[in-house]
Amino acid sequence: MNTPKITLKEKVGYGFGDMASSMFWKIFGMYSLFFYTDVFGITAAAAGTMFLVARLWDSVFDLFVGIMADRTKTRWGRYRPYLLWFAVPFSVMGVITFFVPDFGETGKLVYAYITYSLMMIVYSLINVPYASLLGVMSPNPQERNVLSSYRMSFAFIGSFITFMLLQPLVDTYANAFDSHIVTQIEGVAETSISTSPIGWTLAVASIGVLCTILFVLCFKWTKERVEPVNEETDTSVKSDLKILFRNAPWWILVATGLAALLFNAVRDGVAIYYFRDYVQFAYKMPFTGWDMTTIYFLVGQAANLVGVILAPTLSAKYGKRRTYMIAMAVAAVLSVIFFFIPNQIGWILLLQTLISFFAGYVLPLLWSMFADIVDYQELTTNRRTSGLIFSSSSMSQKLGWALGAALTGWILFLFRYNPDIAQQSAETIMGERLMISLIPAACCVLAFIGMMFYPLTEKKVKEITEELDARRRRK
Repeated sequence: MNTPKITLKEKVGYGFGDMASSMFWKIFGMYSLFFYTDVFGITAAAAGTMFLVARLWDSVFDLFVGIMADRTKTRWGRYRPYLLWFAVPFSVMGVITFFVPDFGETGKLVYAYITYSLMMIVYSLINVPYASLLGVMSPNPQERNVLSSYRMSFAFIGSFITFMLLQPLVDTYANAFDSHIVTQIEGVAETSISTSPIGWTLAVASIGVLCTILFVLCFKWTKERVEPVNEETDTSVKSDLKILFRNAPWWILVATGLAALLFNAVRDGVAIYYFRDYVQFAYKMPFTGWDMTTIYFLVGQAANLVGVILAPTLSAKYGKRRTYMIAMAVAAVLSVIFFFIPNQIGWILLLQTLISFFAGYVLPLLWSMFADIVDYQELTTNRRTSGLIFSSSSMSQKLGWALGAALTGWILFLFRYNPDIAQQSAETIMGERLMISLIPAACCVLAFIGMMFYPLTEKKVKEITEELDARRRRK
């Protein structure tokens, strides 16, 4: 096999792209529900419904971004130009989304729907082409596995940076620019992140500047190499969608990825409520300003990163499918145990470390397996649609987070969460405990079952790669 040389600089450059995406995505996934309920001022149910509506139609939009990217032809390639074109709009739209206008209740809800939907559109326009790069940087499955690991490693580094910076930035800007800070819950200001609107807007703006720089570097340091074996086939949108929807491994991987992402979305989305209402461990680290929720997130990201780094080695030895199933099974068991541990910070951080470690294996494997599906479809149909197939991975990611965020908001509402009171009811706290333990465990079980039916074994992927390589040499 003629394997292209992927330099360390290019691997790092590719990682920068997901580092930028992840810095914003973690804000959306872990803080946006709290922002909308306790800072912006709408109910948990309204916010949850907005997340679902906005991301459902945006998930479909991902497919059309993929189709458009597949048909883009520039001197920079098909997918890289989008990193340059949307680097600035990505950050600007994030700031607008986390701005709190002086509107009434209805006006705020309309503003939230419009800005959040536009943010998701811009996210699609940069993230779908970025994901598609993996399929055209190298034809070698193991090389793509390494690139995927770099991607996820830098994604977790980006998440780590967000967790380190967000709370100190929000609190610092709030203290500097908001002379009449009002905390909605009496007695909570010193143990949780500020609810000052200007603090949130400026903090997101600061992180947005870093995101723009990282996207530009990703554009400059990467290269597209893999060309389709045959470009003379029918390239209509209808034909591409028809081929995709007949791809059985694609359906299985989308469903499995959806369950895995739902696991993360529910656990992460409820954490800030869980710590404030149930754990109530009033501690802030000196100099950093981190409360226990931030420390919990940082511990989880560090453990995730270790799992991501080990994923290529273990998947090379045991296979992607088997490694994925083991990781989900262990995460399910540990999540069940999480429900029964004492309300002690040592136990909570220990379980968070273990669960996050095994969850870290999953995401790089998912992205690498979508690249395998690109090859499988090209072999069976003579049509290589990297953008369309990788857009479906973004679609499953958004659907998972959409359903997770919506489910979190709805369950909080169902268990009578009230942002205007200091002490939540025992009923509300039970709902928060379920969302950080047993409900994610059920998602892991669904992901495990789905992967049992995934047909692209290591042997099959190797055969596909060798056949495509032979066709390229004959071309």
